Amino acid sequence: MTVLTVRYEARPEHVDDVVAGIERAFAAVEREQPAGIRYALGRLPDGVTFVGLLELADGVDNPLPGIAAAGELQQRLAGWVVGAPPIPQPLHVVGDHRLFGPRG
Repeated sequence: MTVLTVRYEARPEHVDDVVAGIERAFAAVEREQPAGIRYALGRLPDGVTFVGLLELADGVDNPLPGIAAAGELQQRLAGWVVGAPPIPQPLHVVGDHRLFGPRG
């Protein structure tokens, strides 16, 4: 299992754009139902910071870049966020309680 995380701060004037892009991306993921992933993206209480988690089963490559709406979101974020565009980073899971799938 691989877990990737992403965190970014949206420019206040683009928060609605980010939310709409996330909703389009998740609608596309729901339609395509890629196997071997679990995915969540949320907004922190400050209203501008977004955090995402993507779990990939062993042997599964990240399918999100191949889903048009998810790829579009990633591209558009470059103009909507403060600083550099977000880059997913591996998360070393130290502990979890039924959040992520079973580990060998």
